[in-house]
Amino acid sequence: MQAVLFDMDGTLLDSEKVWDVALDDLATWLGGTLSAAARTRMVGSSLGRSVAVLHADLGIEADAESSAAYLTERTAELFATDLVWKPGAHELLAAVAQAGLPAALVTSTHRRLTEIALDTIGRQYFAATVCGDEVRRPKPHPDPYLRAAELLRVDPRCCVAVEDSPLGITAAEAAGCVVLAVPSEVGIEPTVTRTVWPSLADRTVADLRALVVGD
Repeated sequence: MQAVLFDMDGTLLDSEKVWDVALDDLATWLGGTLSAAARTRMVGSSLGRSVAVLHADLGIEADAESSAAYLTERTAELFATDLVWKPGAHELLAAVAQAGLPAALVTSTHRRLTEIALDTIGRQYFAATVCGDEVRRPKPHPDPYLRAAELLRVDPRCCVAVEDSPLGITAAEAAGCVVLAVPSEVGIEPTVTRTVWPSLADRTVADLRALVVGD
């Protein structure tokens, strides 16, 4: 194992609930109500894709830039006050740093909001951060994970990617990473290409190493 690549929303932070509030507020602002099915499709998605799904769910043709701006502003307010850790996430992140392993944050969230979240997470844990607005193709494409591996100068096949969503898992698998799924809002089944843990609580660096063939 050469590095650990962490997703943020729903993986390190219990922030999908924050997005729930912001997306519901956006739907109300646009004169509608967001369905549970549409919200599920947004988990792990980019800002642009989430706005498009919301507009389609409401059956409206609204200005995407205005909706994205509203969503960003509302989420920024909530990120500043309402972020909490997922169980075991802070402890495992600190253990990875203590072991001297490089880590990257790989998120679909845009840089502005990620910087607010990093006030809670701690910038010192990451040798690199890749945000959804910094790659040509965000998750579920492999670009974010390939970029993180490039920045860390490691082989993505020797990295453990920790994810909670189907879109993020698809991205990490396409990049060739060893995938650890820790479901949050959407159920995930184990396959030959991924391991599923119910949470990160009481997990160690040795547990992560055991996921990589040859470690």
